[in-house]
Amino acid sequence: MADDITQGFSFEVVRTCPETGARAGILRTPHSEIETPVFMPVGTQATVKTMSQQELEEFDARIILGNTYHLYLRPGPKLIREAGGLHGFMGWNSSILTDSGGFQVFSLSDLRKITDEGVEFRSHLDGSTHLFTPESVIEIEHDLGADIIMPLDECIPYPATPEYVERSCRLTEEWAGRARETHEKLGDSSCVLFGICQGSIYPNLREHFARRLVEMDFWGYAIGGLAVGEPKKHLFEMVEVTNAVLPENKPRYLMGVGFPDDIVEGVSLGVDMFDCVMPTRNARNGTVFSRDGKVVLKNAYQARDFGPIDPECACPACRHYTRAYIRHLFQCGEILAPRLATLHSICFYLETMREMRRAIIDNRFVKWRLEFLRRYRKEDTINEL
Repeated sequence: MADDITQGFSFEVVRTCPETGARAGILRTPHSEIETPVFMPVGTQATVKTMSQQELEEFDARIILGNTYHLYLRPGPKLIREAGGLHGFMGWNSSILTDSGGFQVFSLSDLRKITDEGVEFRSHLDGSTHLFTPESVIEIEHDLGADIIMPLDECIPYPATPEYVERSCRLTEEWAGRARETHEKLGDSSCVLFGICQGSIYPNLREHFARRLVEMDFWGYAIGGLAVGEPKKHLFEMVEVTNAVLPENKPRYLMGVGFPDDIVEGVSLGVDMFDCVMPTRNARNGTVFSRDGKVVLKNAYQARDFGPIDPECACPACRHYTRAYIRHLFQCGEILAPRLATLHSICFYLETMREMRRAIIDNRFVKWRLEFLRRYRKEDTINEL
């Protein structure tokens, strides 16, 4: 399956679980070899909050995200280009994916206006007016120098009527074509462009517009517009519908899905790539994740728990500190508290992905999934695939 190689880029599926369709693969960019399935820590403003790039390297993170909207507003794409792109600017030697900023722009519902041309919006920082077009977003992302870039799309709110969703998807399709043309005109082979599949919770629209994007032949495909409030049942149904259309020899990226058990289910449906701010954002607020589910470190009962967050975790927080101590740090407002919590959560997410990959390669994913979900959800009955 490694037939799509562009200046150091390639993707191959090395093993597929026959019962579920879960995939173990290798995604190569000029900056790193990424073993999939992979979770990509979010570095919105060229930093994964509270962590250094060196700590991410120690955890063997091989790809992180940057956000076009925020980096466009500050420090600006031209300055980042002068610094050698995001890699040089932030001192990161592995791969980077930049999203288009579409989600951030569309979340500013009272500060933006959508037209066929693009999206006019007012900065959340100073109220200044800006215009994102499919062309300008690709130009910005080329300046940022990411390995994988995303086109401008509309992240459809939930709920939405079928009529609204169809109009939105047609606009996203048109923008995708314009983005691809701009990407090709720039002639920069140091990055590859994904397409983004939308369609809300409507299977016919998901399938139709996914097929349209496949006809455009993007390097990879993202599944967008999910985890925005719809029931979990719909989330997984839409992933299944979309993946049935997407090419098997290209990477599949489920955008913004972040609960550990949801990621496991996404892998079960054939997704290769994930990202979410959840592990870092929740950690900064005192909630982390473990093999035994969610852990609220600020809870009073943690005050006399002198064990680690997770005795099976090898992160620095679990090796050296207790829940009682970390809770104390949160109570006192100490900076070390969110740092330790984030170190644990990112380590847990990355190790969970590695465990899944090993299980797929060893042909024991079905058993691994059941054991993980039973323990994480604390349920005896888990739907078998």
